[in-house]
Amino acid sequence: MSDVQPAAEIEHITFRYPGSADSQPVLDDVTFQIAADDYVGLVGPNGSGKTTLLKIMLGLLKPDSGRVRIMGMSPVEARSRVGYVPQHAEIDIMVPATVLDVVLMGRLGRSGWGPKFTDEHIEKGMQALERTGVEGLARRTVSELSGGQRQRVLIARALASEAAILLLDEPTAGIDAPMERSFHELLGNLNEEFPIVLVSHDIGFVSAHMKTIACLNRKLVCHGAPEVTRDLISRAYVEDGTLKEVIHDDDCPTCMQDEEDPE
Repeated sequence: MSDVQPAAEIEHITFRYPGSADSQPVLDDVTFQIAADDYVGLVGPNGSGKTTLLKIMLGLLKPDSGRVRIMGMSPVEARSRVGYVPQHAEIDIMVPATVLDVVLMGRLGRSGWGPKFTDEHIEKGMQALERTGVEGLARRTVSELSGGQRQRVLIARALASEAAILLLDEPTAGIDAPMERSFHELLGNLNEEFPIVLVSHDIGFVSAHMKTIACLNRKLVCHGAPEVTRDLISRAYVEDGTLKEVIHDDDCPTCMQDEEDPE
């Protein structure tokens, strides 16, 4: 057994939103670990609790029961170590901010509040832009960027905070297929440095390059992505003309939902 500490440990998490005590929990006894080198695809239908789980990992929501540790710390203590790209990150394109200005927002927690950044902060921001392949856009305004470029800038902002784990909530929504492939290449390269959790509502979106599939529909089941075994219950999806298969265990909550609701 490896002595390397998991990047995240989620143990028996149950969560209901306030005022919904008589309804089913959004998350029901969810348990899993994220390894230090993992690349997790968190999938499930709309309303299955994916974004809620991310918010709990960020310390923005507190579970009704269970325990969460991120890098061995509580989510609140570890927040500065987590890079987060939300589902609907708003950048007002009418504000005359440059790409570098946006990325330097990731340094605010390390610089104190104020309009000026030191040379060290600017260097960290430029390094983050270089890692995401958009250093040439540093002086452009955000209004000049395509959707795919904006997503890379948001990832650079997360990297500028010197994150040790990256959480992305449906980052390719609205991105065309060629840009999506390039985006996955970027994430694959970043995964060589730290663990990544990528959320999608569509199982067919999950890349074959991911190491773990976490299927969430109130309950969660994890399994490895690479192996395709006909002896297991499988689901097939077509992406860009190429058939990709994701293997699901018998107790996978996503499969159970499809059995209950064939539509």
